[in-house]
Amino acid sequence: MPMTNSPIQQWQASLKGWGIPQEILDQAPQSPWIHPPESFKPDNDLNPNTPSWIRAYEALLDAGQETTVLDVGCGGGRASLGLVPPAVHITGVDHQQSMLDLFVSEAASRSIAVSTIFGKWLDVAQQAPTCDVVVCHHVLFNVHELADFALQLSRHARHRVVVEIPMSHPLSNLSPAWKHFWNLQRPSSPTALDAAEVISELGINLNVETFKVPDHKTAVTDRDVAHASVRLCLDKSRDAEVREFLQNRDRSPRTLVTLWWDTSSLNDRHQETTRV
Repeated sequence: MPMTNSPIQQWQASLKGWGIPQEILDQAPQSPWIHPPESFKPDNDLNPNTPSWIRAYEALLDAGQETTVLDVGCGGGRASLGLVPPAVHITGVDHQQSMLDLFVSEAASRSIAVSTIFGKWLDVAQQAPTCDVVVCHHVLFNVHELADFALQLSRHARHRVVVEIPMSHPLSNLSPAWKHFWNLQRPSSPTALDAAEVISELGINLNVETFKVPDHKTAVTDRDVAHASVRLCLDKSRDAEVREFLQNRDRSPRTLVTLWWDTSSLNDRHQETTRV
């Protein structure tokens, strides 16, 4: 009788499917695995009234005064800067120093108290403080060891963890371009619901909320073309084709997913296990 893969095994296998064939990488003018800091600069509206912001904000209000936030994969602070107040301090974690520099700059421009930790979450979690709320936006699709990652998020939250990710892999928007330029079929999994299954299997009482974000951007900028070309392993000679492709791209609203859970019951259960 064939064995069924566990949710974490299925998650890991699906993530591997997003690798790029070596023959394409060999032609790439630079690494396609980029995270340009300018793409993570916070919008002027830091209170977007999304499920992600609401669930973090309400948990901070319930937690009382002098509350703190831990932002894992903080980028420029989109997930956390809008939580001040009621939060009085944010700790940002990121494995890219340029992201932490942007985070500090954006916080300073808003007179928000922050501190930073440089490194990948599972490598530096022991350095991070326990905070009232932990937020982690648009990171999970880069995480192979998702179960360990989620458990460490829980261990650092006194009250609540709030995670936001797109329903589909964040590179899915370029899947038609891969087919067009390289005749390469990209995967359709994993999805946010697969991540939810991994987290739920840990015994976490997980809440899942979906919402849509419209595509407000109409013009295709030179930066858009440059970023897409790098992602697609194309040199500048293909810029005109890339621009045309982006101009004709699907403008349907994106579906985002908020995964959130309260940690008080988890902490009580951990303490009981330790006493036994």
